[in-house]
Amino acid sequence: MPHRPQHRPQHRPERDLDRLLAGLEPVRRAGTYTFVTVAGTASIPAGVAPVATVREPEGLSLIVAVPDARAQGWPVTFEAAWLTCTVHSALDAVGLSAAMAGALSERGISANVVAGHHHDHLFVPAERAEEALEVLRRLSRRAGRS
Repeated sequence: MPHRPQHRPQHRPERDLDRLLAGLEPVRRAGTYTFVTVAGTASIPAGVAPVATVREPEGLSLIVAVPDARAQGWPVTFEAAWLTCTVHSALDAVGLSAAMAGALSERGISANVVAGHHHDHLFVPAERAEEALEVLRRLSRRAGRS
């Protein structure tokens, strides 16, 4: 029997950049996160639940909650807030990541963008999370007026 996704979006994924930006609706997820690297999937300790992983030549990069990283003795070199744009973006949509990163960069805010199947996620410096949310909301309002 084929695997079926548990959650089905109610809307088709959006590809139009203006509609994507107008519908961003960014939210901050609870907690603070960091990026670490481990040797491979067998190196992820029990009880650590990465929110994302990327296989790189240097090892398996994980995005994990800061308390989990500290509990494992992993270095915390960047504390990030996790922002999720709740618009259902198509994976082949063009310009969304660039528009968000561009707006944030104008304010000197770094953004590490991760695409999920339904939504785009940004990891921004935790101490600038509220400012980043306001930048994204302003970007969304401007797109909604065009």
